[in-house]
Amino acid sequence: MKRDAAAEPAPPTASGAAGPGNRADAERGARRDDRWLDTLMNVAFLTLLCGALLRFLINHPDSPRLPWVIGLSAALAVLQLAGPRLTPRLSRTGPRRAELLRFGLSVGCWVVVVLLAPSFAWCAVPLIYTGLRALPERGALALVAVLSTLVVYAEWQLRTGIDPNLFLLPPTVAALATGVFLYMRRQADRLRALVDDLIRTRRELAATERREGTLAERQRLSMEIHDTLAQGLSSQQMLLQAAERTWDSDPATARGHVRTAESIAERSLAEARRFVHDLAPADLAEGGGLAQALRALAGRESDGALRVRVLVDGAPAAPLPARVQSELLRIAQGALANVREHAAASLATITLTHLGDQVLLDVADDGRGFPAAELPAATPGPAPAAGSGPVPVTATPGAPPGHRGHGIAAMRARAGRLGGVLTVESTPGEGTVVSAAIPLERK
Repeated sequence: MKRDAAAEPAPPTASGAAGPGNRADAERGARRDDRWLDTLMNVAFLTLLCGALLRFLINHPDSPRLPWVIGLSAALAVLQLAGPRLTPRLSRTGPRRAELLRFGLSVGCWVVVVLLAPSFAWCAVPLIYTGLRALPERGALALVAVLSTLVVYAEWQLRTGIDPNLFLLPPTVAALATGVFLYMRRQADRLRALVDDLIRTRRELAATERREGTLAERQRLSMEIHDTLAQGLSSQQMLLQAAERTWDSDPATARGHVRTAESIAERSLAEARRFVHDLAPADLAEGGGLAQALRALAGRESDGALRVRVLVDGAPAAPLPARVQSELLRIAQGALANVREHAAASLATITLTHLGDQVLLDVADDGRGFPAAELPAATPGPAPAAGSGPVPVTATPGAPPGHRGHGIAAMRARAGRLGGVLTVESTPGEGTVVSAAIPLERK
């Protein structure tokens, strides 16, 4: 069965905030940025390493420490470049611990080579960045403090005079870089938390919309069944019961009741088929507009006990929307069903009035009416404007006290879906008037 477009929410994306394609693109972009930054750090580290080694070779070509310095420099280069590929193969403790092992070896080699050749001190800058990425915050801060201290020591070893910057510059630069890095990481964590919260909220909203759509569809189906199949079965039941009572005394009348019941069954079957395919009411599908459909309805509902007539006042400036016609026809069907079942009326009048900016539908009967005070189960509808008439009630007229029917409630819901209002006026012994006022959009 098709569903109303308004009742079915738009399907959410798989992730709530971003579709799977967008998320995959974001992940690919993040990996590309990581590779670019790793490349930059490798280039910077090797540049500093080569510069320090070249300086040592120029200044200390005959030093007995030269083989150690060259060997440690080569080890640092291998660990920096090939380490990410080699350590996972050499370690059985997982990639995380393998990365920490490689980083620990790099720091160890750097410490030794700085003690042998202080000119390698500034190779600590890429190591500080790697430590901030790889270690927990407290561990990273401790590492930064140790590396900064060693850089100060190395610069002191290379001094040519007393310079306060030897003690101030390395820790200041390290503190500034660390502070900026930690601030950006915390900002990224907060942003990630906000995105996760947004995704969760979107999923909850989508679930709520699906539930509301299900409830709206259930209400729509309930009203459609009540206004078509249930009313048709109720009419057939009454007609067949009347035929049974008069079958022996007045066979002609009984056969007339049976033929009327057969006609109603045929009409109900057509409505059921159109209902299954979510089409317009059968009377509207035949063409002729709402007025003609109301006349066809009046003809079917009229019999020896009840006469139904239709009055049309004015003409629409433009054809009524199909949804307005369908809902007004259903309201008229529901009102006539209540008249037949509860009012004991002999005459019912359907009046369709076109007023330009709104359309009015009144169904009045001359039945027994009902006092509102005898309907404790009734609940007031939306309050009308001052002087506009009585407050609507949502109980079935003529039903026993405390009985709640679908009739008025369903009609009122139909009018409300169109932005209109449904009112009920009734006085004992003077009949009942059901009125629906539906606003129309100005063209």
